[in-house]
Amino acid sequence: MLKFVFWLLAGINLLVLAIGQGYLGSFRSETREPARLKNQLQAGKLSLLTQEQAMTPAAPTPAEAAATPAPAVPEPPTSYACTEVGNFLLADGRRFEAQVAALDLGERQSRRNVAGQDISSYMVYIPPQGSKEGADRKAGELKQLGVTNYFIINEGSALRWGISLGVFKSEGGAQNQLASLNRQGVHSARIAPRYSASKQMAYQFRDLDAATRARLEKIKVQFPDQELRSCK
Repeated sequence: MLKFVFWLLAGINLLVLAIGQGYLGSFRSETREPARLKNQLQAGKLSLLTQEQAMTPAAPTPAEAAATPAPAVPEPPTSYACTEVGNFLLADGRRFEAQVAALDLGERQSRRNVAGQDISSYMVYIPPQGSKEGADRKAGELKQLGVTNYFIINEGSALRWGISLGVFKSEGGAQNQLASLNRQGVHSARIAPRYSASKQMAYQFRDLDAATRARLEKIKVQFPDQELRSCK
């Protein structure tokens, strides 16, 4: 009886020792070190990287990219393409010009004469033909129709490469000339009033940044009768 108890206790101790050493595995999961390392490493899913690949930052996942805010794009600085101030009489214009010189705008500043408001005469004309060649062709057509009293406008004006067919003091005289030309087969002629010369002038400034525009406005305040406006 004692021998049986002795061998029973010895067998139980051996069983406990085997379980403790992991020889019989685990009832919960395979926790021996070789199996645990195998599950952790998953060698089949590993790949070797070159030095360049190791130094290159990993691309963000779609979720990370969506969560990362886009960098703010700075707004372009405000620019004023064309600013005009006027209309000045000669004396005020000279004073304004002297103060604007401090802005040092160079070729971005120009001056133009303002058209007068009084009609001095009326012109019968054919609108601009786009070039000297076009004007010459139109002049040739006039000759074929028997019109010899004409003049090609080649000066730097809005009517350049148009054709003048006469200037008249009254609108009635211009209407009579237009009717005569129509009878000769000239149907593209028009009548336009011509204005008297003006002693007023306006100043134009191009491509101003916000700071320079503010300085110009400050100068303009000293001339309350003048208008600051956009131009083309």
